[in-house]
Amino acid sequence: MSQILTPIGDAINSFLSDSHVQLLGRAIAVYIVFVWLACAYWAFRDAQSRTANPIVPYLAAILIILFTPVLFPFGLLLYRLLRPGETVAEANERAIAEEAMLREIEAQPHCANCDRRVEAEWLVCPTCRNQLRRLCPSCSRRVELDWSVCAWCGTDLVPPPVAASRPSASGRRGVRAGAGVADATQAAIAGGSLEFRADQQAGPTTLP
Repeated sequence: MSQILTPIGDAINSFLSDSHVQLLGRAIAVYIVFVWLACAYWAFRDAQSRTANPIVPYLAAILIILFTPVLFPFGLLLYRLLRPGETVAEANERAIAEEAMLREIEAQPHCANCDRRVEAEWLVCPTCRNQLRRLCPSCSRRVELDWSVCAWCGTDLVPPPVAASRPSASGRRGVRAGAGVADATQAAIAGGSLEFRADQQAGPTTLP
């Protein structure tokens, strides 16, 4: 067995002792170290673009360095799992887009009564029948309710009549209850006056 292993060991030793092989090994080692340090720098720059915390980029680079040139791919994988899902620029763009969308929604006309979205050409809200605009009696153009003069033809506009608000059910019940109390009070007063008149007609009573 030793006769077989000895030539194999000698061949391996002669191969590794060759100057070209040693130079290639050193080049591979330098390349691995370079990739290791490059990954640490990439993690540092990537963390800078994904967070506003100044400490997190240094922690990301230290994480890659602590995994050594042999195990740094595992550290790189761990960092990719833990890093924020979007960069600061992407988060700012998303916030600006959401703000612009909200402004666009707020800029759309809404009914003042039911807060439903309405069109600019509508005169009445189809949901709650609230009057949105009116027509000028002279030029038949759409005008706002609070305009006193038509902007198109200069005709004086009469303010629209204010619709009387209908009392609620609780208000109607309160009015009815108040009316009932008033009727009972009037009946009690009338009854007392009748008894007083009867006592006057009967005359004074004599004591025994």
